[in-house]
Order: sequence, then C-alpha cells, then structure tokens
Amino acid sequence: MNATKLILAILFVAFFTNMATAQNGQIQGTIADENGIYVPGATVLLEDLDEGVVSGIDGKFTFLSIPEGTHELLIKYLGFADTKQTLTVQAGKTTSISITLALKSLELESVEVSAYTLSGQARALNTQKNNTNITNVISTDQIGKFPDANIGDAVKRIPGITMQVDQGEARNIIVRGLSPQLNSVTLNGSRIPSAEGDNRNVQMDLIPSDMIQSIEVSKAVTPDMDGDALGGSINLVTRTAPQGFRVSATAGSGINFINNKRIWTGSFLVGDRTNDGKFGWMLSASVNDNDFGSDDVEAEWSNEFEYNTGNQDSEGEDIIEEMEVNPYNSVYEMRTYLVQRIRRSFSANFDYKLDADNSIYLKTMYNWRDDRENRLAYSNEILDGEDIVAGDFTIDANNNLISFPVEAKRETKGGISGGRNDNARLEDQRMQNYSIGGDHLFGSLKFDWMASYAKASEDREHERYITYATDFGINRNLDTKKPLFTPQNINDNDLNNYEFDELTEENQYTEEEDVNAFLNFELPLNFFNDNGLLKFGARTRLKTKNRDNNFFEYTPLSSQFDTMDLVQTKDYTDLNYLAGSQYQAGYYVTPEFLGSLDLEDQNQFEQESVPDEFLRANFNVDEDVYAGYVMTTQNITDKLSVLAGVRVENTQITATGNSIIDEEDLIGEITKESSYTNVLPGLHFKYNFSDQTLLRLAWTNTLARPNYVDLVPYIDVVTEDEEIYLGNANLDPTTSMNFDIMAEHYFKSVGIISGGLFYKDIEKFVYTSVFNAPDDTYGDATNGYEVYQPQNGDNASVFGAEFSFQRQLDFLPGFARNFNVYLNYTYLKSDAKGIKNEDGDERDDLDLPNTAPNIFNGSIGYNDKKFSIRLSANYSDAYIDEIGGNAFEDRYYDEQFFLDFNISYAITNNLRVFADLNNITNQPLRYYQGEKNRTMQMEYYEKRLTFGLKYDLFKK
Repeated sequence: MNATKLILAILFVAFFTNMATAQNGQIQGTIADENGIYVPGATVLLEDLDEGVVSGIDGKFTFLSIPEGTHELLIKYLGFADTKQTLTVQAGKTTSISITLALKSLELESVEVSAYTLSGQARALNTQKNNTNITNVISTDQIGKFPDANIGDAVKRIPGITMQVDQGEARNIIVRGLSPQLNSVTLNGSRIPSAEGDNRNVQMDLIPSDMIQSIEVSKAVTPDMDGDALGGSINLVTRTAPQGFRVSATAGSGINFINNKRIWTGSFLVGDRTNDGKFGWMLSASVNDNDFGSDDVEAEWSNEFEYNTGNQDSEGEDIIEEMEVNPYNSVYEMRTYLVQRIRRSFSANFDYKLDADNSIYLKTMYNWRDDRENRLAYSNEILDGEDIVAGDFTIDANNNLISFPVEAKRETKGGISGGRNDNARLEDQRMQNYSIGGDHLFGSLKFDWMASYAKASEDREHERYITYATDFGINRNLDTKKPLFTPQNINDNDLNNYEFDELTEENQYTEEEDVNAFLNFELPLNFFNDNGLLKFGARTRLKTKNRDNNFFEYTPLSSQFDTMDLVQTKDYTDLNYLAGSQYQAGYYVTPEFLGSLDLEDQNQFEQESVPDEFLRANFNVDEDVYAGYVMTTQNITDKLSVLAGVRVENTQITATGNSIIDEEDLIGEITKESSYTNVLPGLHFKYNFSDQTLLRLAWTNTLARPNYVDLVPYIDVVTEDEEIYLGNANLDPTTSMNFDIMAEHYFKSVGIISGGLFYKDIEKFVYTSVFNAPDDTYGDATNGYEVYQPQNGDNASVFGAEFSFQRQLDFLPGFARNFNVYLNYTYLKSDAKGIKNEDGDERDDLDLPNTAPNIFNGSIGYNDKKFSIRLSANYSDAYIDEIGGNAFEDRYYDEQFFLDFNISYAITNNLRVFADLNNITNQPLRYYQGEKNRTMQMEYYEKRLTFGLKYDLFKK
C-alpha cells in the first residue's frame, strides 16, 4: 500500500511538472570526434541558464524544459579545447544537434600532446570525472595499451581489483577484497548470467577485450543500479555504431613458451550510419586459439598420524594408535595439463532514430569458448591407519614423519575421440545476451526502457578418466614449499605393478537464464537551484538456474586392462618441468587410447551408475527479483551537488534439491520457497573545488544473495562416516552499509591523481559451518554426527584506502615528455566475526575471505606519433581463500606479481604492428595451508608472446 501511494505521488509530480513546463522546449544532441566515435563524459553547459549535463556512453545529452529562444552551448572536454555552438529552442519541441570535437593537438605548457595519445584516456577520465558516484572507467584504447587478451586481465589494472586466475588467465573478479559472487557484472546494464555450477561468479576470461568499448566499475552504486553489488558493479559496454563508416581488424600469432605451441588471434569490426543519420549499425567478431598448458604440484597437510598396533581390544577390533607429529603432507600430486582454449565472440548492434524525441536500439552478443584439456596426474596418498603397521613408517628425532606407505595412482583425463572432443575433456561454455530498448522524450519527461534475454551454459560431455593404482613405501622430503615423495624402491613404479583401478565417464550440464526488464523516468525537479532532476523506475529479473550431471563407472570384461603395461602408454616426463626438474611425470595411459574405447560395447565393459558423484550436485533454482527506486539529483550550490534516493528489492526463491542416504540412495526431492525484501537507501555528495579538483562522499547500502548451491535444500546423511551435508534454503542475503570518501584532481594533460578511504560494515556473510548434530533431527541415530551446512555469520568489516596516479610527464624536457606513468595502490584490512571452529568455539583470528591486504598496479610507457612501448606490473598480496575447521586447515591464496611488456609501431596512420609479452616473471598460481611455507598448490604457466598487425580506418 505504501509503495502504491509513493508511485502515485511520483506520477502526480511528474504530470504537473510536465504541464508547468509545456511552454519550454528540449535539447537533445550527440557528441563525436572527427572519426565519428561517440564522446562520453563531456560537460555540456548552457551558461546563460547556469545549467549543465554530461554526455552518456553513446555521446548523447539531453536538456529538459529549456526556455524558448537562442542559447549557446559550451562543451568542455578534458584534454581538448572548449567548443561553442549556438542553437534556437522552440516551445514544445525538441531541438536536435550533432557536435564534433576536433581531434587536434592541444598545447599544454608548451608541450604538444598528440590526439592519438589522448583519445581513449580522455574518454575514460572525462566519464569518471563527471559521474556523480565513485567510479573507475577504462576505455578500449586504454585496454589496448596493455597486453590483455580478455576482460579479466584488463579489469585487474583498476584500483582495488584483484583477479583469481585459471590456467594463467584472469577469471574471477574480487572488488575491494570481496569475493567474486559478491559483485555484479553487467553487459550494457543487463546482468550477465553465470555458467558456474555452484556459485554466481561470472567468468571474465570468457569475453575478449577487443569486443568491449569501455569498462565502468562503480564502487558506490546509485539507487537506479542493481543493489546486489556488495563490492562493486562492473558494467561492460559494447561498441556502438559510429557517426560514419569505420572498419578495424587485427591479425596476430604467437607462442606459448611452456610448450612452444602457437597462438592465433584475429578480430574485425565494421560499422556505418546512413546519410540521414537515423540508422546506425556495428558488427564485430573476435577469435583466439591458444594451445598451451601448465605444470602443477599439489599437497594436502595433516598433523595427525595413526597406525595399527597389531593388537586387538576385548571385542577383537584392531587397536589404532594416534600420534601427534609435525605437519606433513599426507597427499602429494603432480599434474601435467595440456590445454587448447578457443575463444570466439560475435556482436551486432543497431540503433534507429525515429524522430527528434524517440530512438530505439538492439544490442546482441554471443560468446563461445571451447576448452579442451588433458590432465595427467600422478598422486600418492597415505594409507588408512588400519593398513599401516609398525615398521612401515619412520619418525625422525625431530618428530618429522619421513617415510610411510601410500596408494599411488596414475590417472589420465580425456574425452571421446570423435566430434569436437578430439580425445580431450571438452568444456563448452557459452554466454549470449540480446537487449532491445529505447530512449524517448514526452515534453520534459525523459523515459528509457530495456528488455533483455541472457543465457549462460557450460556443457561437459563424455569426460573420461582412467586410473591405475598400486601401494608402496615412500620417502618424504622436508621441503614444505616444494613437497616431493620418492619411492623407496624405484622398481615399485614399474608399470606392471599398477593394477586397473577405475574407468569412468561423466556428463555435466549447467544452465542459467535471465529475463531482465527495466523502466526509467526522469524529469526536472528543483529544490535549491536550477538543473535538479527527479528519477524513478522499476526493474525485474527472472532467473532460472539448473544443473544436471551424471556419472558412470565401467568395468572391463577382459584381462587386457589388468595392469598398466598392457595398455597404450607414453612417457610425459619433461626435464624442463616448471616446478623443478626433480618432478618426473613418467608414464600415463595416452588420451588417444582412452578416447578410442567403445564404452557402450556391452561385450567389453559393464556399466554402472555412480549416484554419489552427482546426486548432491544436481539442483534447480528459480529466483525472481522485483525492484523499484526513486532518486533526485540537486545542485545545492554552484559547487555542491547531492544525489539522494532509495531502492527497494524483493526477492522470491524456489529451490529444489535431493534427499540422499549414504551419498547414493535417492529418497526423493525437497522443494522450499523463501522470500525477503531489502530497503537500500543511498546518499552521494560531490563538491567541485574547481573544474579539475573535486571531492566525493557516499553512503550506500548493498546486498549479495547466497550462492545457488547453498540455497538448495538438499540433505545427505553419510552413515559410514557419521557426517551430514545440508543446504540451507533459509539463508539471508549478505548486506553491507558502505561509506566512501574520494578526492580527485584531473590534469589538463589528461591525467589524474586521486586518493580515498572506504569502510564496509557487512552483516550475515555466508560460510560453511561445521558442528555436531544435537539430536536425531536429521535421521535415526544421527545425534552427534558431524554436520556441514552453509550459515550466516555475524558480521564483518572491511576498511580500505585507495590511491591512483596517471599522467603524461609533459613537464620533462625533450623526448622525455612523451613518457607516461600509471600507478594505483589499495590497502585493505578486514575482520570477520561469528565463525565457529569444528569444536563450536568462535574464532577471533580471521580476516574476511578474499581480502588481499595490498594491491598494486603500475606501468611506465612511452608514446609518440609512431612508437609506443609499455612495461606493466600487477601485484596482489596473499589472503585467506577458504576457511577450514581450524587455523591449521585454512587455505590461503598466495601473493602474485605479474610483469608484462608490449610495444607497437605505426607504419601508417591506419596500420600498426604490435608485440606483447605476458607473465615475464613466470608467476605461479599458489595456495598454501595455514602457513606460507606449506604449499597446497603451485601451478606454473611460463611466458606468452603474441604479435601481429592492427588496421583502423575511419571515414565520415
């Protein structure tokens, strides 16, 4: 009822404001450069009326309710000379105008700065400067200055952002220390669905960087933006149709130094606009084919050891002796990955101007990535205590366990031989987005709308594993940073000792569909001075997420598979193994042999479903979000402006999971419904000390919805292990109250120095709780079972500081004036409360997961009219990644330092040659357990070199 009254009041104000201003007119225009590329973030002023607006992403600007008569527009754009244009406004009509900013060089303190150097950086900084809220913006030209093939690698250059990598490419985005699922990622304002099965992470490496026009990171969201952006909101803006004809193409190749295999890359875009300026179109496509791999060593650590004493108790059971020893890795694994990743992307965007007051658009994008992978894994895991007897192990004088018996396995991952799998596991990921919308003027009422359909999917069919196993004794080295097991008898590793263990095939499919729609209304509303606005609107997002997996095990019916020496194998030892030459891969079943097996032949294999591999994982979730907002922007003085508003979001969830006994017996399905409503007020202040210096303050409220897999109401009672695994349909969303202050100074030579502080007061964050069942609620005789369930924690906090500096060093003499620097640093400190250990006691030693204390980006470059060169660095500190049952079990993501280099030369005005060298430091992905010197994983990728040609032609 209150919401209905609010809407009616807003419509009442809108109607009478529109009537009162009917004798005025509107101005609607576009701003582009000499090449016909739209200019966002330009300040457009009507000085005689003391009014101003800012051009949007598409270069458009609108003045509402302007008195009839002749007026002069003043366009101010950082890095370019001011532009003036005169026009006449008629009552009740919309005056259209197109403005071109001359891409001429600008004299700055006797330094000539080329337009080529300024264009992309100027677009980004002007947009950032004129936004009401705290944002960071980078343009496609800025992305091109760094050797970043995908959006994930490009985003990591932004202050306060770090990335988690997969196979050497930046995949999951962490904003201001908050986990990937706590941030929103949109495409042209429409939410991007996630192809991940158990979380909301958007895989940023799915989208090529050359398909995006600009990236906007909003760290303090406004009420007209989605509220589920606890860390921030990342909006990817695709390329729009130019004012004139444009064609651009890139062709390149390269080499991966880990395996000396090739890289192919290519892209093109073409666009134009009709002579009457009404219809514009832009087509673009990109392909990247990368054949590479990684070298990986993994370990799991324990500080407890048990063995069979050989004695029996009164009931005839073996007596197992438990001993405390120094931490040792009970599991050791060496992996070799062979990967081919093909990334394809296609975009088609159209817009049509119906008349001066109405325009519509269609924006589409289709991304498709094939990830083919073979994994060759050699693993050793300590035997169960009941299988270890005195004399099987050695403990030295310092209480180090240095030898013990293990089960050794050699496993090959692959796929079927036919089709697109090509004997490899094929992960087929696709993301598509189709948006239709419009911009309209009804007198002084501005109205825009959009409807979109988006889908993300991950399909992994015919994923095969074949494993051979044996038992033998090993010696363990005491180097905890580079753990290694070696057989006590080298002959134990002979292939004839490895017996058939298992042969499996699984199929996985995850799909998420989103239907989005929003309406926005905007009209003049002045409380203090002129140029005030009232904006209100509504949004809905209807989401469906499901996962459907299966898993089969195959038993050979003949003896030809009995031992490993009877099947086709190959020695994959690499003396240049990146983790160290001491790691010798040895022999594995070849992917070609694994792919050739006809598992459907009942004369050769017996098939059996293995439900414990998929029953808990399968689910279906429907999540519908309905939101409305109202906000106003007011100029309190000519220097101070305020944006105030509130957003209300209602979330309705229906989740279905499985009821399971002992991981494999399906009892039935469980469906539960839940709903909640969040009220999210926000307040933003912006004070302009001058045209170049400003201060921002913000108070915002945001939320993050739980991961889908946590919401699913499944239950799995594992009697043998006395463990229970539960979902939690009653989880509340994580919420945060955020405070930000940011000071910014923009240089006339197109640069920025900024610094700020932020604080987040987070409530009800989600973590996996481990506790003992208090009674038999979960089944007969389950009292005391160990229960694993996602729950809401009490609260957490994040405090941070950001600093950024970006400038061309135009004050230096001679050629040195062409140097430029790019620096940013972020400091984070967090605290998490309400997390209990396995004994039920609250832990007071925890940071919020994924909060890297220190993040740094830096680059130094040189640009003149022909030549460009840049060295770039990216550093993120170590942070806790996964909370264990106690401090010993906590998993940490280790610090990373990447160094990249790129160079280009303009052969002509339209043609450039380039070369990029990535990961000069051979930075591994590394996790450690509890303490920094206790390696859990170290995965190496080596350097990557790409080179090629870029062609760009503009014709207006």
